Amino acid sequence: MGPGARTVLALAGCVAATPACAEIIASTGDTVPVVTSTPPDSQGAATSLEQIPVTLPVAPSETLVGVQPIAWNLGDALDGNAPQASAEVAAMAASGGEPANVGIGAAGFGGGGLDVSGDTVNGPADPLKRRWSDHIPRDQSQYRTFWQQARTVRTEALIGVAYFTLISSHKFFEETAPFHFKDEGYFGKDTENIGVDKLTHAFDTYLLAEFFHSQIHRKTGATAGDAITAAIIASGLMAFNEISDAIEPDSGYSLQDVSMNIAGAALSVLRNTVPGMKEKFSFKIEIVPNSNIYSIQGKPHYAQQRFMFSLKGAGFEELNHSPLRYLDLQVGYFASDFSNADKAAGVDPKRHLFFGVGLNLGELLFGKSQSRLGRVAYTVLDYFQLPYTSLRYDTTGRVGY
Repeated sequence: MGPGARTVLALAGCVAATPACAEIIASTGDTVPVVTSTPPDSQGAATSLEQIPVTLPVAPSETLVGVQPIAWNLGDALDGNAPQASAEVAAMAASGGEPANVGIGAAGFGGGGLDVSGDTVNGPADPLKRRWSDHIPRDQSQYRTFWQQARTVRTEALIGVAYFTLISSHKFFEETAPFHFKDEGYFGKDTENIGVDKLTHAFDTYLLAEFFHSQIHRKTGATAGDAITAAIIASGLMAFNEISDAIEPDSGYSLQDVSMNIAGAALSVLRNTVPGMKEKFSFKIEIVPNSNIYSIQGKPHYAQQRFMFSLKGAGFEELNHSPLRYLDLQVGYFASDFSNADKAAGVDPKRHLFFGVGLNLGELLFGKSQSRLGRVAYTVLDYFQLPYTSLRYDTTGRVGY
């Protein structure tokens, strides 16, 4: 499979099903009837209970794992016979021993659904804010095992297998070699693409893991282990795709590629399980236009790419009311002067480790957006840095954008 095709698949999948998109998908739920009534009069004589139907949006039924519906009737409550909430609901509502509002299922973890707010019958509420990294314990979910979680994305995984098979099938009709390995190295100047191709592997797998995690996170109601399940599926797909390289005479099955795939998937696991990391950290790609605007494969394709870790000012509460929330601190890498023409001319390839400051365009343009399109754009820009929006200094002494 060509490097461009790998990137196109990963980027398309990420755009189509980012966490913001998952939130939109999950926002349409069922409704639950709630009845109210008038209490007895002051003389203690019972009055007729007038039931008024009210509907409240709740999370889809598949996310209310282990929670049994409770029928409430105010008449019973006045007689002291109101039913008690289940242990699961009590556990979800517990917050420092005080009553708290609860976002049930996916709603409480970044998805749509029931999000109760305001005062409770016990007094003013102290809303329980769920973080993206918070998960339901496995023993409180019906999706306890890897396979139970993986089955929720079996369609997406099969589409991935079919896609990788399709784009690599032409190799079986060309000159082939027996299955073999090839040591491609990592970032040495004697490597084919000075390490940029290895970062491409890491980033593609990272994006696939993010995509699968957003789906599993939503469909299982944020069950613990969903990030690891997503990482295993993404790494497996990329390892499967690597098989096509193993039969090419001038290539081979690269364990270096596989290790970078695993590194990218592991980074996704950390980002989705460590509290605050998703808000503060991003792994981004920047594609700088060349004379052809965009090259889909080969060395020109890799020469356009810059990869970076970004520490986001917007992720720190102390900077939320400061212009610094629009800035990211960057540490990244790219390479230059490694084309075939450069090699033939004896030009020494250059490795650029850079440090810089970049604009967080997602926060700047869509940080306060309430529209669906704005939320999707915000998430997409969490993975892509637009060119010419940063100021950097690299290890070759170059200052630029």
